[in-house]
Amino acid sequence: MFIVTLKFADKAKAPQLMEGHNAWIRKGFDDGVFLLVGSLQPNAGGTVLVHNTTRADLEIRVTDDPFVAEGVVSAEIQEIVPGRVDDRLAFLKA
Repeated sequence: MFIVTLKFADKAKAPQLMEGHNAWIRKGFDDGVFLLVGSLQPNAGGTVLVHNTTRADLEIRVTDDPFVAEGVVSAEIQEIVPGRVDDRLAFLKA
């Protein structure tokens, strides 16, 4: 699984690209890759919890985000190999 951190670099461009960014998020959920999307506080950017993909495919997906492509945010991908999980998240170890 992966955690993608999207930290604001140029918030001024965000409003004009929000529709495309939200479409990118919807596609991630529709594809079964995104598990959770949330805001970094206070208003610092966002985070995406990702599963069921490879790092190479995720890197391509992240560059397709209009926020990343247009420099609204900088992206960092961290890979996590789950060791111990709550039973409700057991699917993450698969």
